[in-house]
Amino acid sequence: MPVRKPTPPLLRAALAALALSVPFPVAAAEAGRPLAAQTFVRTVTASRSLIATDIVITGDVQAQAQTNVSFRTNGKVGVRLVEVGDHVEADQVLARLDPQEQRANLDNARAALTSAEAQLTQAKLSFKRQETLLASGYTTRPAYDNAEQQLRTTQAAVDSAKAALGTAQEQFSYTELRAGVSGIVLSRSLEVGQVVQAGQSVLVLAQDGPRDAVFNVYEALLATPPDSKTVEVVLQADPGIVTTGSVREIAPSVDPASGTVRVKVGLDRTPPQMTLGAVVIGRGKFRPQEAIVLPWSALYRWKGRPAVWVLDPGSGTVTPRAVTVERYGADTIALADGVEPGEHVVTAGIQFLRPGQTVTVAAGGEGAR
Repeated sequence: MPVRKPTPPLLRAALAALALSVPFPVAAAEAGRPLAAQTFVRTVTASRSLIATDIVITGDVQAQAQTNVSFRTNGKVGVRLVEVGDHVEADQVLARLDPQEQRANLDNARAALTSAEAQLTQAKLSFKRQETLLASGYTTRPAYDNAEQQLRTTQAAVDSAKAALGTAQEQFSYTELRAGVSGIVLSRSLEVGQVVQAGQSVLVLAQDGPRDAVFNVYEALLATPPDSKTVEVVLQADPGIVTTGSVREIAPSVDPASGTVRVKVGLDRTPPQMTLGAVVIGRGKFRPQEAIVLPWSALYRWKGRPAVWVLDPGSGTVTPRAVTVERYGADTIALADGVEPGEHVVTAGIQFLRPGQTVTVAAGGEGAR
């Protein structure tokens, strides 16, 4: 009688564990089914449903209007009176140029006007004299005409000198930099002693008034825009500070550096806590749309692409199917294509499957989503 060799301890443990972990094949074998077909899965029937997902994006508060402030004449900066972050009024002096050249031009214009006015006074007296002599017959008509011409010439010289004086005074006023609008200084590029040119931007001012919440969003988000243009805006530092706004502007092009599109949301009301540069969170809702919604457990990776396993009820075999995921949820996925309504999708047991494999749906019907 042959002697049975003892089973190694590790093999006995493995067989015991296998017996405990696969109770279904035993039951199936008792039912007369071949063990090779007893891979048990759970499935759901695909159906279309409406989905509407919240979007959450982060941005910051900016002024709707910004002004580049510059001197209107050339010169060397003599005094700078503001710093970044200062609030300034429309008629406030922000900086001054060294006015030596403009003051000299102003003095010359005043002197020229004084000289022209003196000549005008003399011309008036001469004309008055010739007018009296002509009436008495003691002068000639040509002498009278010459006096009249001289009067008109000196009058024109006075008018020209007055215009030149006005220009010189205006140029002198340009040595003082004024914004013309009230706002907050965002940046500056001038220092005392610096030589600036007319029209060169030296300060950037955020004008007082309406504010924007500015967000950089990915282009794919704009392909299916939210159902409403109204966005809830929350201050990140204090979630209790909430306001609303409407989409005011969408950039026509994608930023090549970040790959995002800038969206400006005009705030209906700006709480005092939402200062310039404050970080805010925007919340909106996508427009509801139909999609095949499946649980996360159905998602598989096949040939480097997202896929699911589809069960053929007639033959009882499974096939991997590449899909396009429209949106990821907390515990579900929404498919744009790849699965049609009514098809049976495997949601449990996918790690044991291979293409064309015959499977059995576990007792209890389809798995609940």
